[in-house]
Amino acid sequence: MKTLPPALQAHLDEGTTTITWCWKITRADGMVLGFTDHDRMLSFGGADYEPESGLSASEIRAGSDLAVDSQDAQGALTSDRITETDILDGRWDNALVEVWRVNWQAPAQRVLIQRGSIGELRRGRMAFIAEVRSMAHVLGQTLGRAFQGTCDAALGDTRCGVDLNDPAYTGIGVVVDPIRNRAFTASGLGGFANGWFAFGFLEWTSGTNIGRLAEVMMHEVASGIVTITLLETPVRPVATGHAFTVRAGCDKRAETCTAKFANIVNFRGFPHIPGQDTVIRYATADGGHEGAVL
Repeated sequence: MKTLPPALQAHLDEGTTTITWCWKITRADGMVLGFTDHDRMLSFGGADYEPESGLSASEIRAGSDLAVDSQDAQGALTSDRITETDILDGRWDNALVEVWRVNWQAPAQRVLIQRGSIGELRRGRMAFIAEVRSMAHVLGQTLGRAFQGTCDAALGDTRCGVDLNDPAYTGIGVVVDPIRNRAFTASGLGGFANGWFAFGFLEWTSGTNIGRLAEVMMHEVASGIVTITLLETPVRPVATGHAFTVRAGCDKRAETCTAKFANIVNFRGFPHIPGQDTVIRYATADGGHEGAVL
């Protein structure tokens, strides 16, 4: 149950109110944006709330259990600060959201209705719908380790221990020729073996995608020509001369951990755990069921 500030409660008790919705959004890159469905600029809490931004809110659904409460914010791409490119680029994913109910005549009279994050974001040609999830959605995330044959650590993290800043695992390259929407030839990587950067990550250090990360699907070396193929097409076009830093990848197998990184002591998988083929095995006359190591 919400406890309203006395001044706001007194305003509501008057019968005729001047109440509006305001959204404060903090993106993962640190940018703070404010929007309101009122027709003039509002400012409070160190943020400016842009009017007529095309945003409109659905009803807020809330329960007394631990179910995820949600609200939809629907709008047109009318604000210069909401671009389709940024949406595609993931800059709005999981952004922190504060939903306020504000007296637009006296913004000091306000109440925080909901705090959460942007979940599913659906977009059309000229509009989008952003789901605002409550903080309860964090309780639905799976935590803990998984028993699996392959490693569950991220290459280079504290559990893995590999130093990706080692020159043996890091390359600095420049795009020579974009050959497909997510593939290009590159210079500066001639000292690395074929497939060395497959399953790794590439960070753009110049060009229209500067600062963005991309996963490498294939790294091919043929006749001295290096070709990089990304897992997904970059939102912004890649052009000749764009620079990047790329780091070695890992397919999470014990053999790779040994041969490529000499790091089997930190391998976080269970390569000897019986698989599905063991579950469906049946007795045969040729042995294999005397209790020996499989």
